[in-house]
Amino acid sequence: MKKTAVIFDIDGLLINSEPLWNKAAAEIFRQYGISLTEAQYAITTGLRSKEFVAHWLNEYKIPSTEYARAEQRVVDQAMVYIDKEATLMPGVEHIFQFFLEKEFKIGLATSSPTALIEWVKDKLGIRSLIHASCSAQNLPYAKPHPQVYIDCATALHISPLACICFEDSFYGMLAAKAARMTCVVVPAADALKQEHWAAADLKLSSLQNFGALHFNMLA
Repeated sequence: MKKTAVIFDIDGLLINSEPLWNKAAAEIFRQYGISLTEAQYAITTGLRSKEFVAHWLNEYKIPSTEYARAEQRVVDQAMVYIDKEATLMPGVEHIFQFFLEKEFKIGLATSSPTALIEWVKDKLGIRSLIHASCSAQNLPYAKPHPQVYIDCATALHISPLACICFEDSFYGMLAAKAARMTCVVVPAADALKQEHWAAADLKLSSLQNFGALHFNMLA
């Protein structure tokens, strides 16, 4: 099917926010006596804050009555850090211009809260360019479940088969592929060589590297 839409994840793909989510979590988790390694954080990269917080609080035997409170505190603190410290990932301007020139519809699909979507639209100055945006924050299931991508395609009035998706996380890649979308992954440098990216249609080290040859191969 002809490709006519592109959908972008946000955290770690458009903005370098993953370390800031971890920084916020570390601050809140310390109050529960929890200290995670980088390898531990990597296990839950791509999950929404609800699952991320519940996973680690459960792992360290913290009562479930604390889950919602801790999650809200992590989200609030992460948004403070993101607002102050987040920067664009390399190639963001390039990739938006590439698909604008092809007159593609553009969507955003994230596991992060709606507040982050709105922040990104304004911070990047792309509000007028986005045709649809979806958060899995309040869905029954988030990535790796495909619902947020299916919802975004529906909002774009496009078949999932006509969508190219850009992701940076393993769970996000699984969600995009389960939604039957073409998926380009742009993993973090330290995860670039992991074998599980073979499930993607294309792997890149940077959005800046995406070009006409890649597009023609996917389309």
